[in-house]
Amino acid sequence: MTKETKMAATDMKSLAADIMAAFEAYKDANDARLAEIEAKGAPDTLIEDKLRKLNKRLDQLSLKAARPAEGAPAAEAEGERLQAWARYLRTGDDSALSRLDVKSLSAGTDDQGGYTAPPELDRLIEARLMQASPMRQIASVRQTSAGVYRKPVSLGVGAAWAGETDARPETTTAGLSLLEFPAGELYAMPAATQTLLEDSYADVDEWLADEVEAAFSIQESAAFVSGDGVGKPKGFLDYDIVAEASHAWGKIGSVAGDFTLDDAGDQIIDLIQTPKSQFRGNGRFVMNRRTVASVRKLKDADGRYLWRPGMNGEAQTIFGYPVTELEDMPDIGTGNAAIAFGDFRRGYLIADRQGARVLRDPYSAKPYVLFYTTKRVGGGVQNFDAIKLMVF
Repeated sequence: MTKETKMAATDMKSLAADIMAAFEAYKDANDARLAEIEAKGAPDTLIEDKLRKLNKRLDQLSLKAARPAEGAPAAEAEGERLQAWARYLRTGDDSALSRLDVKSLSAGTDDQGGYTAPPELDRLIEARLMQASPMRQIASVRQTSAGVYRKPVSLGVGAAWAGETDARPETTTAGLSLLEFPAGELYAMPAATQTLLEDSYADVDEWLADEVEAAFSIQESAAFVSGDGVGKPKGFLDYDIVAEASHAWGKIGSVAGDFTLDDAGDQIIDLIQTPKSQFRGNGRFVMNRRTVASVRKLKDADGRYLWRPGMNGEAQTIFGYPVTELEDMPDIGTGNAAIAFGDFRRGYLIADRQGARVLRDPYSAKPYVLFYTTKRVGGGVQNFDAIKLMVF
């Protein structure tokens, strides 16, 4: 084991110990809060303040535990294509780009202008978005060169038993459903100083990917949850939400929840059991941090907390199922689908159209240089049996 590996293992053990210590302190404080409520009818303000601080501490530790290990992959030597691209970004000189094979880098000839970024920058942006976007980490992500990603889905084929000499009438079939995920255009205009572009040590591709990551990830996250599908992905909360008893293809099934009752844990169990068994094996909860804070206070009939902190890089869990915090989920409130559960990799599809486009604009915001960067993304539910909701 190398020195770096030993240090990393020691750090993870220390972090796990910190998480458990904070969780034990949280449990003690919440037990004291419950005792105050039972004895006096209201919690002590000092205990409430302590709980808030411990909540924040647990959030920080969980985020640190989930953070991927840093590493610097060896940089590949730049070829003619990358040199031409770097010259365009730094100086605006596109003479070398126009001579390149369109298969390696395509010059933009449509009304939008600009140039399609090389695959290296496209992958760099996608990698940044994968790290920053919780939905990209749990959903299926597909690459496409078309403006609309189409996926045929079988709705079931009928079957029947028959004896050796019995007649075999034609079985019924529900046929196929063609799902379409049109790509909407996402754009950002990060600004660079001329000093940055002239700095030979500055990696302009890395800078550009970092800048658009922050802008793109915020917009993507909101669209994957509640987007209306008009010029953007369709969020899983934008489909018709019906009681599970009335569930049909094209709609999202739900169960009722009310955490003011004593059986909140039973309600979560009901949500877990709503999807069919094949979708529970990789099931997970999705909710925002305020809902997580509410669930952290819940206990079962034996006084054990339903929530468990994540350790050694693993996710926090409820009843053993991992929890993904998604800030764009609604808060607990009447009529709100604040908690989702299911197999999101089978349930939700993100379709990335290949090829980010970059237009260098040194005129609109002088003395800064703007980089008008666009990327086309679609998304929507691909299996309506895989995701279920709790509506309060």
